[in-house]
Amino acid sequence: MAATISPAIRKQMSGVSVAMKVAVIGSGISGAVCASTLARNGVSVTIFESGRGPGGRMSQRREISEDGKELMFDHGAPFFCVSNSDAMALVHEWESRGFVSEWKQVFGSFDFASNKFLGIQQEGDAKKYVGVPGMNAISKALCHESGVESMFGTGIAKLEWLEEEIPWLLKDSKGENLGRFDGVVASDKNIVSPRFTQVTGLPPPLDLSLVPELATKLQNIPVLPCFSLMLAFKEPLSSIPVKGLSFKNSEILSWAHSDSTKPGRSTDSERWILHSTPDYANSVIAKTGLQKLSNETLNKISEEMFKEFQCSGLVSSLPFFMKAHRWGSAFPAKSIAVEERCLWDRNRNLAICGDFCVSPNVEGAILSGLAAASKLLQTSSCL
Repeated sequence: MAATISPAIRKQMSGVSVAMKVAVIGSGISGAVCASTLARNGVSVTIFESGRGPGGRMSQRREISEDGKELMFDHGAPFFCVSNSDAMALVHEWESRGFVSEWKQVFGSFDFASNKFLGIQQEGDAKKYVGVPGMNAISKALCHESGVESMFGTGIAKLEWLEEEIPWLLKDSKGENLGRFDGVVASDKNIVSPRFTQVTGLPPPLDLSLVPELATKLQNIPVLPCFSLMLAFKEPLSSIPVKGLSFKNSEILSWAHSDSTKPGRSTDSERWILHSTPDYANSVIAKTGLQKLSNETLNKISEEMFKEFQCSGLVSSLPFFMKAHRWGSAFPAKSIAVEERCLWDRNRNLAICGDFCVSPNVEGAILSGLAAASKLLQTSSCL
């Protein structure tokens, strides 16, 4: 029986040196870090992002109030911390380039059972970093670096493997060809998940039979859903002594922070963001599914979350803007490649990366993106 020779090895045997072409699916922090790292090392990279802009869970939301005021919200990850030296080196570079800054504010924890603060964070705790002027600034900068082409508003509906010199063919939901690539990096855990079908009505983009070992690990990653509530007030919430707080003994709220106190943000209004508990989000999703929510449902969620915030006694004024957003499956509850930091199929030149591989936070996403880039660069050196 003849041995199967991968396209990368065939190129190596032919002695022809060519620039490797890689498609990166998703422009969250993991995909953006991977794309930037590949491009800096001479790889031709195309990012495909179904959303209107980059960022994933580190995206920034632009809203317009009834009186026409522009409001910007970091409605996903509020900040991030780093401890790994590789991640720290990147963050320091981003600081020097002006799109990351330390968020120097006081944080605490509030207990609904006693209606008291349990503690205020002390100096010396881990530094908290934010993108400037929004959390999406990091992905935005990386997606526009030299050697990276970014295709926003372009979802991938099909990844086809062809036994040819350039093996990967990508198609959109209309069946249109989006290009041929030597390798693929997927930073979306739903690429082989039934959740893709639940949301889009289409089969997952990647055929499970192509990568059975990877598919098994990706098939049922548990996730923690969350609703975020964007609030804008005319006056500061002066009764809250901190700018970020976790909640204890609340069935509805888990977190709140003052978005307008971050560096580089507009201070025209006092903007807060609340995060729900996973249990509350699951109770809503159990009734509504993962399809697009009606305005009526979103308004009800907004009212319930804000009412709980009021019950804390920390807020007495009413917001002039209030809107909820659902993160249906953004927060992984399990890490599937802690040691390897990404999933890799050498025979297919396919890497899968994201915070679901390492740890469910921004640092985990950064490390996974770096690991995926490293795998592809090892292959590129063989071309």
